[in-house]
Amino acid sequence: MPSTLITEDHGVRPLTKLFRALGEETRVRIVALLAHGELCVCHIETALELSQPNVSRHLGILRAAGVVDARRDGTWVYYRLAAQEHAVVQELLTALAQAFGAERAIRSDHAKLRKACGPAACK
Repeated sequence: MPSTLITEDHGVRPLTKLFRALGEETRVRIVALLAHGELCVCHIETALELSQPNVSRHLGILRAAGVVDARRDGTWVYYRLAAQEHAVVQELLTALAQAFGAERAIRSDHAKLRKACGPAACK
């Protein structure tokens, strides 16, 4: 096999990274929540009923794949969907976020998130 085939991505590397990152249910649910805006880790924990280390591990995978961005505000870290340079990746994320709204599990996650969010939500 010629070495050029190993090093070239033929323009599909961004898509491959996206699909690998979304290859797990929890990460798909996190993306669905973030499609509605920036969230603190504690909001995601509450909405998905997961531990902080579990949520952080999944967010780390999404961040490494370029799906999410993070910003620190004091002791809190807030995540949002990252702007995508690759137009097809952006279109796919947008389409997936729109489609997620129809799923019962995702609607349940959003309901828990709405209950959890408020002035005293982050302790």
